Amino acid sequence: MNKYLEQIVLLSKIDQEIDSFEPKIENISKALRDCENKIAKINAELESIDEEIKDIQNQKIQNNAHIAEFSAKIKELSKKSGSIKTEKEANALKIEEDIAKEQLDAANDEIIRLDKILDNKENFKKELSQQREKEEAELVNIKANIQMQMQDLEKDRMKIYDKKTKLVEQINQKVLCFYEKIRKWAKNTAVVPVRKQACYGCFMKIYDKTYLSVIKGEEIITCPHCGRILYKEQE
Repeated sequence: MNKYLEQIVLLSKIDQEIDSFEPKIENISKALRDCENKIAKINAELESIDEEIKDIQNQKIQNNAHIAEFSAKIKELSKKSGSIKTEKEANALKIEEDIAKEQLDAANDEIIRLDKILDNKENFKKELSQQREKEEAELVNIKANIQMQMQDLEKDRMKIYDKKTKLVEQINQKVLCFYEKIRKWAKNTAVVPVRKQACYGCFMKIYDKTYLSVIKGEEIITCPHCGRILYKEQE
């Protein structure tokens, strides 16, 4: 195989290795993002529950005010009963008192109902807070683990970068520029093998003459269909 072609094939494989680090980093970071999203979701739920609890507490204040109002009214009506002179006045007073008692009972029932809802909200809030504590502890572990993994990845990546730097210094600049020009659009398929007389970049069959040139490997040959650099893999 032509020296320059051999160097370009090796360089393309090194570039592929370098690019493979991105999905690895993305995969490592995913666990962190997932945990952070869980905590953010819990925080949003806790905020919503706090608003609901506040609203229930305000409703209780209003109902307690009504209870005080109805209780005072019933006492007032009881005092009036002593000064009643006619049956008509007595019936009217009784109706008014019955209504006030019904309103008082309804207000007390509403307080009981609100207390039950409040207990449920408080219990749910407690569960969410405990869940958040667990997720926050997990987040600390994930960050520590990610830091170790990232350090290892960075060491490996620097080794490959060093290998690339040394190789680039040896490659003819015109050849290197030609490779980089193709890589701009073809990415990691800038240099591809020929298998079964087909370019493994565009998967089109190449002509016999071109195929023979690729097999010889005496010069850098590009695919007549897509323009990628071709090479024949060693048996």
